[in-house]
Amino acid sequence: MVIGRLRRQRSLADARCCTRTLASYIERGIKPRRADHAARVSLALFSRLFDWRDAVVIVRPSTVVRWHRLGWRIFWRLKYRGRPRIPPELRSLIRRMAAENPLWGEERIANELLVKLGIRVSPRTVSKYMPKRPPGQPRGDQRWSTFLKNHAKAILACDFFVAVTATFRMLYVFVVIEHGTRRLTYVNVTAHPSADWTLQQLRAVVGDERGHQYLIHDRDKIFAKHLDDSIMALGIEVLRSPIASPKANSICERVIGTIRRECLDWMIPLSEVHLRSILKSWVEHYNGGRPHSRLGPGVPDPPRGAAVLLKSESDIDWRRVRSYSRNRCWEACTMSIRSRR
Repeated sequence: MVIGRLRRQRSLADARCCTRTLASYIERGIKPRRADHAARVSLALFSRLFDWRDAVVIVRPSTVVRWHRLGWRIFWRLKYRGRPRIPPELRSLIRRMAAENPLWGEERIANELLVKLGIRVSPRTVSKYMPKRPPGQPRGDQRWSTFLKNHAKAILACDFFVAVTATFRMLYVFVVIEHGTRRLTYVNVTAHPSADWTLQQLRAVVGDERGHQYLIHDRDKIFAKHLDDSIMALGIEVLRSPIASPKANSICERVIGTIRRECLDWMIPLSEVHLRSILKSWVEHYNGGRPHSRLGPGVPDPPRGAAVLLKSESDIDWRRVRSYSRNRCWEACTMSIRSRR
């Protein structure tokens, strides 16, 4: 009984399918073609080989189109492997250009590579390797580090710190540094700091005409209001750091720590004149011979001929390096290496 009922249900489903097919033909005005004897015999033989009712699947036209597109995509992927990938160096260069120039799009980066380097890259390829911005962040937005880098060449920072002599006399050291080059622009020593003395030192620094536009200092009483007014009259905008916020003037605070660790912690100044001579020689070393990690590494004020780079270790005479290093004559050693170039 169960088998008979299942067969009856299947036959009813087949009848309904045939009825719907005929109805669709009638709606479209198409007259169904009658099967001939050859078609009937072939269908009967095929029905003996497999169950054709289970092989029939009713789908929508959109499904057929989707299957066709998927098959074409697989066929194209197997037949054409696509363009070769660009070198890793070019990929990193594209990411760096996009990160350092947030206003540039793929068209601008592709044009820069073509005009300046002679590298022809499609803008679509450039967009593929550009770093993705977080959602909601505009393209022209920049971080504080980028903002400070763009204005670093126009910023000066100054501050005081204390040094103690052999006779326990307190001396005040005035330091001025450039943010862009990390160059110690001015260093001087006094036993009695005042606003007038500080203004005189700052006038000597501003008179260099290096294109400075901003001066950062803290809220010490030495930096009086008339001092700021005089500096602003010279075309320099004064930026006062918040109260008890040394990180707001971090570059100047860090160079003061460097002066203490590398210079004053290793010797005791005997007098004001002695301290001034010590700082003068150390500032020459800092600006002209001390590597700075922020500059690449590099030095703030490199001497002439110091920009020569050695291509390989074979360009260095290691015997001279060892001999000069035993004699602790590092400057003569570096000059010997440069002379071989």
